[in-house]
Amino acid sequence: MDVKEIADKIAAKADGSGFSRSVKFDLGGDGVIVIDGASVSTADAPADCTISLSKDDLEALMAGELNPTAAFMQGKLKVDGDMSIAMQLSQVL
Repeated sequence: MDVKEIADKIAAKADGSGFSRSVKFDLGGDGVIVIDGASVSTADAPADCTISLSKDDLEALMAGELNPTAAFMQGKLKVDGDMSIAMQLSQVL
């Protein structure tokens, strides 16, 4: 699936989740997905926390096939900024 389809899936989950911070998923050459509260966009913007990972790993996280803690420990996922915000993403993903 492409980045826009992933963003649409996240938007459906973010709506009504109560998540109120901003997070950017930096997918390298595949683009970015920015969650700002219930708003989700594929346009690059500043965020409280940036999570760098591959598009395939993000899809695996969303499908429950990749444990976020294990991904972080294995270096598949890097967090820049407020780590506590990244941990709140379970509400959305």
